[in-house]
Amino acid sequence: MIEVHMIILAVVAILGMVFSYLAVTEKDLLKAIGYSAVQAVAYAVAFYILMAPDVVLAYIAIAVGVYSALLVFVVSKTERYEVV
Repeated sequence: MIEVHMIILAVVAILGMVFSYLAVTEKDLLKAIGYSAVQAVAYAVAFYILMAPDVVLAYIAIAVGVYSALLVFVVSKTERYEVV
């Protein structure tokens, strides 16, 4: 059974890294915020697999909820696309 958990943990960690890369390289700021939220969910699943449910609850509330909402608010005050 431990092998299944390790495989799921590896897949979730890779997904988190992929979405982190997408968030950093994306030109559309709202898409970057979405990628960042998906990355946070992936890492929250990793924390859950590592048996840290209290960290999961705090991480979901802060990283997906507050952080994403604050970034969307800030982007709404500027332009949507990054000017290069």
